[in-house]
Amino acid sequence: MNKQILLILSAFLLAVSAHAQEALFRAQNIISPEIHEDNSVTFRLFAPNAKSVQVTGDFLPTVKMDTPMGQMDGPGKAELTKDENGVWSLKTHTLGPELYNYSFIIDGFNTTDPSNPFLIRDVASATNIFIIGGGHADLFKTNDIAHGSVTRRWYDSPGLGMDRRITIYTPPGYEKSTETYPVLYLLHGAGGDEEAWINLGRTAQIMDNLIAQGKAKPMIVVMPNGNVIQDGAPGEGSKNFYKPQFMIPKTMDGTYEGAFSDIIKFVESNYRVKADKANRAIAGLSMGGYHTLHISRYHPNTFDYMGLFSAAIMPREDATGKVYSNFDETLKAQMDNGYKLYWIAIGKTDFLYKANQEYLEKLKGMNMPHEYVESEGGHTWRNWRVYLTQFAPRLFQ
Repeated sequence: MNKQILLILSAFLLAVSAHAQEALFRAQNIISPEIHEDNSVTFRLFAPNAKSVQVTGDFLPTVKMDTPMGQMDGPGKAELTKDENGVWSLKTHTLGPELYNYSFIIDGFNTTDPSNPFLIRDVASATNIFIIGGGHADLFKTNDIAHGSVTRRWYDSPGLGMDRRITIYTPPGYEKSTETYPVLYLLHGAGGDEEAWINLGRTAQIMDNLIAQGKAKPMIVVMPNGNVIQDGAPGEGSKNFYKPQFMIPKTMDGTYEGAFSDIIKFVESNYRVKADKANRAIAGLSMGGYHTLHISRYHPNTFDYMGLFSAAIMPREDATGKVYSNFDETLKAQMDNGYKLYWIAIGKTDFLYKANQEYLEKLKGMNMPHEYVESEGGHTWRNWRVYLTQFAPRLFQ
C-alpha cells in the first residue's frame, strides 16, 4: 500500500471518527430534560453554532407580559452555558411536584426541545412538558390503575346548524357495565377547543386517579368545543389545518350558551346517564367559566353543581344576545331553584382577580350560597388542573 493511499485512508478514518464523536452529542443522543433524584432538572441542547441559548418555562419565576387581554404573568428565562462539544446545558434547583412546560430560545428564536418528544399545544404555541412527581402532580400521571376511555364523537347541533366534534371521557368499566352515571360538562377557555382539557388539563389522568383512590364518584366528563364557528379543533374539523387564534368571532356573544342544550340532548341520548339536575355538573376555565355562569343561569333547574375557574367575568360589547338579558333576575331564580354547589376559584395574581372579587360581592349581597377558593399564581393551567382535582371530588356526593 503506497503512502498516498495510506494518507487518504487515514483522513477518511479521522473524518468518520469526528463525525461519530459529533453524533454522540446530536439531539437524539442527548437526555433532556434529565430529572435527578433530588428533583432538580438538567436541560441540554446541541447547538454548536449558536451564540446564545435560553430556556423559558413555568418552572422559572414569572414576569409581566403584555397580551391581548392586558398584562399577565408569563414564564421567565434562564441562560444555558455551552461546553467544548457544543452542548448547551442548565441545571435547575430542586423543583416541586408539578407538570411543567418549557421551550428553548436559540439566538432569539423560540423552539421546542428536539430531545423531548412530549408536547402540548396551547392555542398556537407548542411547548415541551415534563412531570415532577409527588403530591398533587401524581394525579397528572398515568398510573397502573383501571383506566377510563376517551372518545371523539360528532354530534348534531340544530342550534348551530352543523355537526360538531366533542371529546368524552367515560369512567373505568363503563363499556362492560349497565350502570348509569352522572355527567360533568367541562368547558375550555379562549383559544382552546375540544382538545384543551384532555391534553393540557390531563382530565383522563386526573379522573382515573381520583376514581381509583375513591375520592371522586365515577362520572362521564364531556368536553365540548366552545367556538361556535368551528365544527372541530384546528386540524380536526372540516377547515383542516390552519393557525389557531386566541379569540375568534362569536365565542362570547351568547350563541354557545343558547345552543348548549344540543350537547346535553346528545349525551343523554347516547350514553347511560342519570338525566336529572342532581346528576349534572358544569365547570369551565376563563371563557369557560363565563360560559358556565351564563349557561347555568340561562338553563334553569339543569345543574346542581357549578364551577367557575378563573372566570372571565367582565362586560363585553358583543354580549347582546338573549342569554345575557335579565341577568339579576335569572341569577336570583337560579338561587331560588336551589343547587348543591356554586364553586369559584382564582389565583391571587390572576388578571381577572378584581372582576371575580366584584362578582363575589354581588353574590354576598344577594345571599347566594357559594364557596370560594383562592390560590397562588395567575391565569395558568397549573391552577386549572389543580382546581379540577379539588372540584371533581365534591360532585354527586
